[in-house]
Amino acid sequence: MPVRPALAAALGTAALLALATGPAAAAPGESVTVDAVGRLATDGTVTLTGTYRCTGSTGPVFVTTSLSQRDPRLGHGIGGGFARCDGTTRSWSASGTAGGETFQPGTAHVQATVMELRLSGLVPLPVFHAVTEQDVTLVRG
Repeated sequence: MPVRPALAAALGTAALLALATGPAAAAPGESVTVDAVGRLATDGTVTLTGTYRCTGSTGPVFVTTSLSQRDPRLGHGIGGGFARCDGTTRSWSASGTAGGETFQPGTAHVQATVMELRLSGLVPLPVFHAVTEQDVTLVRG
C-alpha cells in the first residue's frame, strides 16, 4: 500500500478512535498554539500556522487541524503533518480545503492537536500530547 493512503487510513482510524475516547490533557511542558490569523487563498485553500512542543513519543506523531466557520459542531480537517517530539518548540503549518464548506474572510474556529499513534498490540491507538481550540481571523492572501 502506498504511503499516503496508508497514512490517511491511519489518521482516519485515529480520528474515529479520538471521537470515542476524547482528547486528554497535555503533559506538563507540552503545548500547541495557533496563530491568530489564517490565510485564505482565492481557490479556497486555508493555511493555518502555529507552534508545538512535545516529548516522550514512541510512535509517529502528527499535528492535525480542524476548522469550522458556520457550524461550530462541524469541523473540517485542513491538514497537518509529521511532528518531532524532542522537547523543542517548533513551527507547524497546515493547508487544505474543506470538502463541503467554502470559507470566507472573518472569524473561524480552529482545533489543533498533537497526536501520536502508539501501538497497543497490533492496533495503533491515539495518544494526545496537546490540544487547543481558539478563534482565528481568516484573511485573503
